[in-house]
Amino acid sequence: MTDTAGFPARRAALRLMDAVLRRGETLEQAAPGALRGIERSDDRALARAIAGEALRWLVDLDALIDTATRQRLADDAKVRTVLRLMLAQTLRLDTPPHAVVATCLPLLDGGPRRLAHGVFSTLSKRRVTLPDAPTLPDAVHMRWGALADQIAPALAAPPPLDLTLKDAATTQEWADRLGGISLMPGHVRLARGQAVETLEGFGEGAWWVQDLAASLPARLLGPGKGRSVLDLCSAPGGKTLQLAANGWRVTSLDMSAKRLERLHENLARTGLVADVIEADALQWQPKLPFDAVLLDAPCTATGTCRRHPDVLHRIGPRQIAEMAELQAKLLDRAQRWLVPGGRLVYATCSLEEAEGEDQAARITLTPDLIRAEELPRGLAPTSQGWLRTHPGLLPEAGGLDGFFIARFVR
Repeated sequence: MTDTAGFPARRAALRLMDAVLRRGETLEQAAPGALRGIERSDDRALARAIAGEALRWLVDLDALIDTATRQRLADDAKVRTVLRLMLAQTLRLDTPPHAVVATCLPLLDGGPRRLAHGVFSTLSKRRVTLPDAPTLPDAVHMRWGALADQIAPALAAPPPLDLTLKDAATTQEWADRLGGISLMPGHVRLARGQAVETLEGFGEGAWWVQDLAASLPARLLGPGKGRSVLDLCSAPGGKTLQLAANGWRVTSLDMSAKRLERLHENLARTGLVADVIEADALQWQPKLPFDAVLLDAPCTATGTCRRHPDVLHRIGPRQIAEMAELQAKLLDRAQRWLVPGGRLVYATCSLEEAEGEDQAARITLTPDLIRAEELPRGLAPTSQGWLRTHPGLLPEAGGLDGFFIARFVR
């Protein structure tokens, strides 16, 4: 084991890559194990950044590697993954080549270090570069079709930081205080790279982190005025906070105790109130129907590819079909829990039609069409009155996550 400074972060990055590409884990799932033993927060952040950039640009990094080898390296060869990490550092994180060599070649102790060194040196001498936008995997391009060409440029860098405000009336005040911009009332966007806990307003609970697209489903339920709403699959709770801040009596249900811990923390920090229930929505039954139900359903989360590039490589037809089956079951139950005249908002942070449009088409309630005036400038409903966002929209302002949202009334 080497004692070279910076080596533990590179070893952790390799573990993260292995977890995603070999075992199909998310970066978040893999992080606790991969980062174990790394105490410094900057080293942990570096490991995540290296792995994230390697996954974001994986297709293009592989293309560069293939130009410098006589025989193509296997996709799952350790030396290929180490080379991906090495190139991601020099081409995306501006790490000096000598530092990359010193910290990454030890990852191949007992393996083809000379091969890795030779390939990396060859590419460095050629002064290779990456394209302006990442090349998406073939399977992703086939699923997303023409939309893929609009999305790819938005994946070139991690997204900005979006905040949802507890009090929409203070939008301009917080935009000025934090040095950000606002794309609609109750929203502030900041440049990425800032430590959230150190920002003004965090301690007093004036806002919480939430992508602009992720804030739209709750917004489309309008003011609560004391009415009841069920937030299904609610943790970590951004939409519960929105609903509570907008005057709803919120029942917030999720089956993950760990994720509900974050919801309780955010409720305490913001001073907002909700009735939090730990239960499986497929087993739980409410005592009374609700005036509204918000189902932001579990999904493949391919719409979050800007911030979670692992979804580009570990999501396929099997995962999409499994999620679509679960969504259909949840929708069947959620529709029954509304009072007459009650509203249902269905949403997923997925770019897959099977998890969005196909699900909405089978809902038996009356469509409640989304209107353009309810949305940020630059977004528009579909011809069916649904909303489909993707990272390529609002490019001048920094884009947004991919979501599907549909609204219905009983």
